[in-house]
Amino acid sequence: MTHRIRPQAVPVTAVPPTAVPPTAVALTVLGLALGLALCSGACFLIDDNGSEGVLTLYGNVEIREAVLGFRVPGRVTEMAFDEGEKVEAGTLLARLDAEPYEESLRTAELRVEQARARLAKLERGSRPQEIEQAAAQVSQAEAAVVNARKIYERKLGLLDSGASSQREVDAALAARDEAEARLTAARESLDLVQEGFRAEDIAAARADLAVAQAQVDEARTRLEDTALHSPSDGIVLTRVQEPGTVVGQGAPVYTLALPDPVYVRAYVAEPDLGKVVPGTSAWVSTDSSTERYRGTIGFVSPRAEFTPRSVETPELRTDLVYRLRVIVPGPADGLRLGMPVTIEIATDQTADRATADANAPEGS
Repeated sequence: MTHRIRPQAVPVTAVPPTAVPPTAVALTVLGLALGLALCSGACFLIDDNGSEGVLTLYGNVEIREAVLGFRVPGRVTEMAFDEGEKVEAGTLLARLDAEPYEESLRTAELRVEQARARLAKLERGSRPQEIEQAAAQVSQAEAAVVNARKIYERKLGLLDSGASSQREVDAALAARDEAEARLTAARESLDLVQEGFRAEDIAAARADLAVAQAQVDEARTRLEDTALHSPSDGIVLTRVQEPGTVVGQGAPVYTLALPDPVYVRAYVAEPDLGKVVPGTSAWVSTDSSTERYRGTIGFVSPRAEFTPRSVETPELRTDLVYRLRVIVPGPADGLRLGMPVTIEIATDQTADRATADANAPEGS
């Protein structure tokens, strides 16, 4: 036979409620109200799609780089800066052995003098002594013609009397004709000497001189190219060569970072395109510093693309976005190449857009 045990009711003693002071109730209500206000303010600040507040974007710093090299080949004799050093525009960075180019310049200068002398000779024409010599040859030829004519006439007059033969007359005639031909040649030579050189010869000599001068300019330019100067203010990012190295034309010698202005690449979704008009002011900040940098939107791509992996977020992972560039005028030492940054753009910029447009870099 099975016996069942019935549960017995346990009496519960009522606990009287604890009295809450009125002051604690007031503080609790005040805390709840303050928390709601802070939450509302935070929602306002991160509201990317509202007409008020701040549009927050994420991107990376794109400091421009310049790969510097010599325009001529040669042996490096000087490397003036190391990595990390700041340089100013026009500063001498490196130098090549200039001796071969100095010799080429001297050779080109001598060719110029040679061409200039030849041109001067042609432009001045014949010397007075040459003209006098040609005139004397004409006088000599004239005298020979007079004598040959007299001999011919004498021989011809004696032909009828038999004192002269036909053979002697013919010989005298040939001698006369030869003397006259020599006189004609002497006179033409005198004319050439008096007239000077042909205009075509002078023009050719002038062209030769111009070519020689151009070769001097080229040699001087190549000599100047043995010195490498900084094209602008910057920071030496990479020192590629060392003294003694033989480099070819265009071989990298330095890589220079151009930090002014700094470019920041970011991406914006299509619904927010109207808030990132070129000329709009923006604030750029990093995780490593509390400093904020004032910038200006300078470029918005007209073509959509998928969100790049470097700035991919769960919300934008499959969305199409538009690339934009924020230009931050230097100096901005806290912004380094490739550094991730946060960009904040006030959605209401009516009062400040005119100032941003006035300060926007030219050509942005």
